[in-house]
Amino acid sequence: MIISTLLFVSSCNKEIIRENKPIKKLSSVTAIAKSDIDNVLEVHIRESQRLLKELMLKLYKRNPRELEKSDLKLPEEHIVRLFELEHSWNFPELQGKYDVDVIKMTFTNEYKGDRVFSFIAGLMSMIMKSYNYKSEFYMFDSVDPQKLYNCARNIEIAVWKLEHNLDANDELFLYSNSQTDETISNLSYERLFGKLIATQDNIATIIANKKNRTITSVMQRMASAIFLPI
Repeated sequence: MIISTLLFVSSCNKEIIRENKPIKKLSSVTAIAKSDIDNVLEVHIRESQRLLKELMLKLYKRNPRELEKSDLKLPEEHIVRLFELEHSWNFPELQGKYDVDVIKMTFTNEYKGDRVFSFIAGLMSMIMKSYNYKSEFYMFDSVDPQKLYNCARNIEIAVWKLEHNLDANDELFLYSNSQTDETISNLSYERLFGKLIATQDNIATIIANKKNRTITSVMQRMASAIFLPI
């Protein structure tokens, strides 16, 4: 259902297409140039994208006010813009910031833009940075398992901010899981984020084992944790 909606939006909304490069095309390089680990890397990237698309839709549903801050009024349009088009992550409303800096900006009172878009864009660009901004891999490509691991820890910090950081009115910047005063329990966001973190940790372990590398574990208290370098 989501896929068909995205295809419809991407075909009819010419404004989005003009803003970025054309929709991604498949590489002409044959599968012969790929190793098994290349395919595994690509599978993990696609899974991260799938989870973030689902999270984006859920966050817009939970925070409809954020849609009013953009010219694009459908959540699916934002998904097309972020995930279905070629771009350099340099979106005008993100003020020239990328990955971790975008996540930080999302939880500041000074930022008045669409916080759902900035939060998901920050997460996805951070994840792609851990893959050296590649979505296709071939035999001589390489990624650093430490960066993949650090990215997983940074996602944990981002989720903590989502659930705890308050604005000037002592309200959450973005609502996700159900609050204590709500009668219906909803932990679906927590489960999706858990899958996203596990996906990143899984590929970090696979690459570390493949390269016979040791990953340096980092333990931080979430309330005072700092984002790790990628």
